[in-house]
Amino acid sequence: MLISKRWQIFTAAPHRVMFFGGALQAVAAMVWLLAELGSRHVLSWQAVAWKIAPGVAHPWLMIYGLFPMFMFGFLMTTYPRWMKGREIAPRQYVPAFALLMLGLVGFYAGLLFSHAVLIISVICTLSGWGVAQNALLRVLIDTPRQDKRHPQIIFIALCLGWCGLLAYLAWLWGGDASWLRLSVQGGLWLFLLPVFSSIAHRMIPFFTASALKQQPIASPEWAWWVMLAASAGHGMLEVNGASVWLWLCDFPLAFVALFLANRWGFRRSLQVPLLAVLHLGFAWLGIAMLLFALQSFASLLSHGNTMIWGLAPLHALTIGCFATLLIGMATRVTLGHAGMPMKVGRSVYVLFVGLQLAALLRVLADMLFIAVSPWLHFVAGIVWLACFVTWAVRYLTVYWRPRSDGQPG
Repeated sequence: MLISKRWQIFTAAPHRVMFFGGALQAVAAMVWLLAELGSRHVLSWQAVAWKIAPGVAHPWLMIYGLFPMFMFGFLMTTYPRWMKGREIAPRQYVPAFALLMLGLVGFYAGLLFSHAVLIISVICTLSGWGVAQNALLRVLIDTPRQDKRHPQIIFIALCLGWCGLLAYLAWLWGGDASWLRLSVQGGLWLFLLPVFSSIAHRMIPFFTASALKQQPIASPEWAWWVMLAASAGHGMLEVNGASVWLWLCDFPLAFVALFLANRWGFRRSLQVPLLAVLHLGFAWLGIAMLLFALQSFASLLSHGNTMIWGLAPLHALTIGCFATLLIGMATRVTLGHAGMPMKVGRSVYVLFVGLQLAALLRVLADMLFIAVSPWLHFVAGIVWLACFVTWAVRYLTVYWRPRSDGQPG
């Protein structure tokens, strides 16, 4: 009886199950990566013979394993509120959660034991993703006519993410590297960045005005469309191997991101930690795109013969921007939908700062001397792991406890 009650509480809202799975994946993915870094570059352990190269497993674990769990938890919670629709029922999100988790567990098992298991795990993930998308689509279709541009664009980006996952399956099946390139670059620029930038454009000004008790903050739509167009342009250039021209998209995206960060009140946001983490995450977008732009322009000047910062711009984007926004939004939703005050304790505040340190260390690892890079990679991974373990310890138990205010959900 107790187990049945706990399960009812755990599955009472989509963010409970999805954030639970996402938090476990944030820890598991970094444990796997640290084991790999340690075995090959730092601690001289016996290297594991994975069924696919770690360099192509890592993008899947992050792009298609980690971020979608949190995204679906957030969107299944906010879509009905954005559009005044019905709450998404457990019969829609619980199967999606189960399939996504099965895909994650299967992927790790496949890395160790079998290429065929990898293929099956990706098919499970595609299935769970499709079930989750269908639930969001029903909200879009069934709600009254209104301004649905943000949820519509986010839904399109999720569909493109599903296609990127399908491209990964095609690579696993046939070994054609062009499918892998499409999967990774499409996942970053046609899926992740459009989703994060759209959620930020809609929610950060709202949260800022509410937290700082000021008039509504203008969030110009032209800036949002520039971000979407520039992201899509960057992705298409990457897929076609035209990296020397990325600066044509990246300079405008960097300018718009930094313009919005200032427009939304970056400095004032630092007064409120739960708000500051969202502003810090978005500010990383401007920094990352500026690094991308400068690297691309330098490559153009040298006729494609230099990558001055390697993967530094990419990790400024993925850790600095995406992971920071993820943990900021997940914390807000967890607190708000558990009936808890919108405040964080010292440990969570240190966690927010620690994630910035992880991003900085990972960026520096590609900018500094090759001799110290493996150690900085390893330390950055340890800091990431410490941050997400701290977050998991603090909030995972919330997901199988009733709301503190007695409300449903």
